Formats: sequence, structure tokens, C-alpha cells
Amino acid sequence: MKLLLGAAAAAMILAGATQAQEAHSWTVEDDFENITFAVESAIMDAGLVIDHTSHTGEMLERTKEDVGGTRTIFTAADIFSFCSAKVSRAVMEANPENVQFCPYTIFIYERPETPGQITVGFRDYPEGEMDMVEDLLGGIVKEALGVE
Repeated sequence: MKLLLGAAAAAMILAGATQAQEAHSWTVEDDFENITFAVESAIMDAGLVIDHTSHTGEMLERTKEDVGGTRTIFTAADIFSFCSAKVSRAVMEANPENVQFCPYTIFIYERPETPGQITVGFRDYPEGEMDMVEDLLGGIVKEALGVE
């Protein structure tokens, strides 16, 4: 796995969005399935259970013509959703409104114009107690990608 780009709080434009949403992301050179397996394994190795895997890339491609789409956005794109009882309890005891951020997600995608370059990351959370969530997610991604 070769690391191509590391970016803390890099801007990521979401499909259909007109404004960038901040995200923490890393791009590596590898196979999508290898990176997906590595991320799944790192989540489970952290003692967490994946609640849901959203196959966003497949959905967008499958529905492209139905909604008037003309281009393929992702070669592949998945989003893993999960929670941590320990971290969630800590951030929600600090502020019960932090419930809005759970479950936490990690995204993985490959673009058709950059085959073999896989981007992995997670959204940026508000400063303060949610830094615990970013530390958890960053640790999982770095473990999966073998980066510091």
C-alpha cells in the first residue's frame, strides 16, 4: 500500500453538494477490496461492530439513468457506520446533543479518473469533546492504511 496524500481537514465535495464539507482523508495506491477489508478489520480490531455498510457507489451507478445522471462518480464507494459505547457515552455525557453525530462513519472510494487511488476518511466534527471521536476514527484509518 503506497500513501499518496495525507490531509487533515481536507475539503471534500459531496455528490450534488454546492459547498464543500470538511473531512479528514488519506489517499493510498492499492486495490479497493484490499483497503475495504483493511478498514473493516481495523474497525473490528478496535472492538467495534459495523452496524451498516452503505454501498453508495453501487447505488449511484444503479440509479444514474433513473435520476438523469450522465457520469459515473465512483468506481466504488462504501461507507461503514458504527458506534463506540465508551466514546459515545463520554461525548454524550459532556453534551447530550452529541447524539446527532452517532453512528460514526468511515468512507472509502475510488474515482474512475484515478483508478487504483483509494481515498479513506471521515467527516470533521465540532471542536471540543468530539475530538475523542476524531481520535478514534483517525486511529482506525491509520491502522488500516499502515500510516502514522
